[in-house]
Amino acid sequence: MRLVIQIILWIVIIFLGYQLYSSISGPYEFNKEKEVRYQKVINNLKDIRDAELAHQEIAGNFTGSFDSLVRFIDTAQFAITQRRDSVYADVEKNKAYGIDEGYFITESLIDTLSFTPVKDSLYGSDRYKTMMNVPIEGVDAKFKLQAGSIMKNGSKYSVFEATVSKDIVLQGMDEELVYQEKQANTVEGVRGDKVQVGSMEEITTNGNWGKSYDSADNQ
Repeated sequence: MRLVIQIILWIVIIFLGYQLYSSISGPYEFNKEKEVRYQKVINNLKDIRDAELAHQEIAGNFTGSFDSLVRFIDTAQFAITQRRDSVYADVEKNKAYGIDEGYFITESLIDTLSFTPVKDSLYGSDRYKTMMNVPIEGVDAKFKLQAGSIMKNGSKYSVFEATVSKDIVLQGMDEELVYQEKQANTVEGVRGDKVQVGSMEEITTNGNWGKSYDSADNQ
């Protein structure tokens, strides 16, 4: 009887020890994998943002179509320019005040020196052709891309937004921890229930992630 009790106690101890270990290692492993997945997703969102900003600079607006964005990158070119400032006397004003020199006019001229392909300037590879895919192994999904315009202080501004739900990014991971992560609102983490860059409601091209994901060695 005593031996049976000892065996039962050992089973209980082992069970409780495993539960304690799981309660510590589970969140640790979740956070470790979560950060790896977030970084991959954010790198793609940065590529999307770079492409959208180039599209706005050259075409004058953002686009809500990945097909259009890829075609644009394939063919568009940045102009390499040089600014020249010329300064000369304002003859009329100087004459009006009865002086030889005193007032000057500054004129700026922009010379186009050459052109360089957008895809070479921004990427140096063909990775922009797959930037619309959520880069998580086993996940078959694409980012949601929108573009349009909003009014602010009487002026019209072009905006865009690229997003993916955290449910998709963290697919296959502990559901309770995923639920908690969707409520996150920390400065250094990824805020809210999705990973996002840009906004359809605000004039911004920022992402909703912390500065740690913007480190140079993460690219």
